Amino acid sequence: MSDDEEAGQDELVTEEMLWDRIPEVEGAERASTYYELSARIYARGQYDEALALAETACDIYSGLGVGASSEGLAQAYSAIGYNLNQLKRMEEAATAMSKAVEILRTNKSPIALELACTLGEWWYSSKNYLKVIETMQECAQEHLLDGNEIGAANDLHLIGCAYREIKNHEAAIRSFNEARALFKKNHEVIHVARCDQKIAACQIELGNGEDALMSARKALDVFETAHDHRREASALFEYGKAQILLTRLDDGLNTLEQVLQSAADEEPRNFELIVDVESRMAAVMRSQGRAAEADEIIRRLATVSAVLNEQSESS
Repeated sequence: MSDDEEAGQDELVTEEMLWDRIPEVEGAERASTYYELSARIYARGQYDEALALAETACDIYSGLGVGASSEGLAQAYSAIGYNLNQLKRMEEAATAMSKAVEILRTNKSPIALELACTLGEWWYSSKNYLKVIETMQECAQEHLLDGNEIGAANDLHLIGCAYREIKNHEAAIRSFNEARALFKKNHEVIHVARCDQKIAACQIELGNGEDALMSARKALDVFETAHDHRREASALFEYGKAQILLTRLDDGLNTLEQVLQSAADEEPRNFELIVDVESRMAAVMRSQGRAAEADEIIRRLATVSAVLNEQSESS
């Protein structure tokens, strides 16, 4: 039978037929049927039900012991992960996916690397940043061995972001620079600038104003040229912070005012960014002896922050 004929037969197997098959089969075939049902129900967006079916498939495969299909067990674990991800249970999703990746890597499966990259993103979403670093370092090495420099650059960029989150700014800069070199080699101009912006942010945290200013300027040059206004505003924010760090206070205030103007033009407005920018402006004004202006800004921001904090607590 040809592949096309087999695919046609698969399409003819209805969901009702799969349910009817369950009492008639055992072992791996029963587990596979539960997995297929899970996949179909996942496609309809019924993630709770699809999760329960994937977990049943996983339990059956696990109960088969040495006779279990390792590929089937990995598929079941990955299905559990994808459903948990849709249900916003990120840490559980990453834990399930890590089991799938471990099995697939043991079997030298070609899809192990793809799922490992997904796993790294999920660890990041669950704020398990040390797991991000561990997972993506292995992915970067594999991508480089495969000659996929863009893949490795993306891995290194995520590693840099994870290092930033744990306040290891020196390590973050090293990762961003490695990613930047690969992006530059492959003429990925926007991605080079994204690295420059994050390097600038790290340099600011380390108190290196001149280096921060230089990196932020590079990022700005690209985003302005690309008319990428959202990223341009973010890079401008780092540029303004670098100016303030270098005690170029009036220049810094002017730059932050431009960031505010850009933020005001966005819909929906990013109030977290606006509060951050205006708080920094108030601090500069206070250092310039403009206490009354600074106090008025802080008074206004207190009202906005109260609303934002209430939203965070209720979500």
